[in-house]
Amino acid sequence: MWLLVVLVSMAVVISATAAASYAYDRATTDRILPGVTIAGVDVSGMTRDQALRAVTPAVKAALARSVTVRAADHRWKLTMADLGMRISAERAVNKAFRLSAGLSWMSRVYHRITHHSVHASLGLAVSYPRDAVQHFVSDVVAPAVAKKSRDAEFSIDGNQLVMRHSRVGATLPVTAAGHAIVAAMQAGRSAVQLKVQTVEPTVTDSSLGKTITVDETTNTLHLWNGFKVERTYPVATARYGFTTPIGVWQVVNKVENPSWINPCLGQPGCWAASEPAMIPPGPDNPLGTRALYLDAPGIRIHGTPEDSSIGTYASHGCIRMHIPDSEALYPLVPVGTRVVIYGAPPWGNITFNSTTGT
Repeated sequence: MWLLVVLVSMAVVISATAAASYAYDRATTDRILPGVTIAGVDVSGMTRDQALRAVTPAVKAALARSVTVRAADHRWKLTMADLGMRISAERAVNKAFRLSAGLSWMSRVYHRITHHSVHASLGLAVSYPRDAVQHFVSDVVAPAVAKKSRDAEFSIDGNQLVMRHSRVGATLPVTAAGHAIVAAMQAGRSAVQLKVQTVEPTVTDSSLGKTITVDETTNTLHLWNGFKVERTYPVATARYGFTTPIGVWQVVNKVENPSWINPCLGQPGCWAASEPAMIPPGPDNPLGTRALYLDAPGIRIHGTPEDSSIGTYASHGCIRMHIPDSEALYPLVPVGTRVVIYGAPPWGNITFNSTTGT
């Protein structure tokens, strides 16, 4: 009889203990288990609000972490917050509470009463939306490093000849740069070097090729190979009342022993109206023995039998040369060669409405 009493008493005690333990577990569900850290912060036994407040400094520190972005000669120092990184302390705290759900109520009571650690180290929930990074790359970095390539060329500024050397440009591959920055953020690096691509010019100094320049101020013709003068010749340009046109032109045709076609046919009063319709090749041909035809209407670079006119303003628009000089220049100039006419005669760059000619 006494044994039964003992057994019943033990059952009552165990039942009461179990009930008390269960009630204790239910009463502490709003507390994180012992041995839980979030971003290195011990949140054991804390409520949700307490845990959120406890990890707030860690969140702020993570968002304040900086990374230096370098591209070419430029650099920017930005925080993770600047670059759009987001941290959800709530998600980390929620995960801490979910640890309890993975244990039986008896295990939970054991850990809480004995303060035995569950050894759980949780990180902050971090996301890396790319919008802020892409805007930074597109709106700030790319324009800062961009440099337009420049072709080698001869041009005119006012009455002056301008030689522009080629220049390599630069561009930033925007998508790859954005990926590089996000990767540095995720890896916790303090700096990231963005790769800048070079943009080669279409025409370099070495590929510029042949150019003829004609200076109307000095009546001098230069043949250039790239930016190096190969030949220099005296020439004659337009007399007063006629125009050797300023501009950048091109050799479109070459003719040996050309025939002269009268540009004044059907134009009474024109300067060559009394001349024959055509003068064949020979010593009296106004074009000499060699002629380079330009895309400037009616304009040629050619030899002349009027040798004494060279060095003066004597033509009707064309560029005259000594016949031996025209013959020396001719084989050196391919079709397509640029011809830059610049400078000014003594009366200035007046455009006359007259038919051009030799």
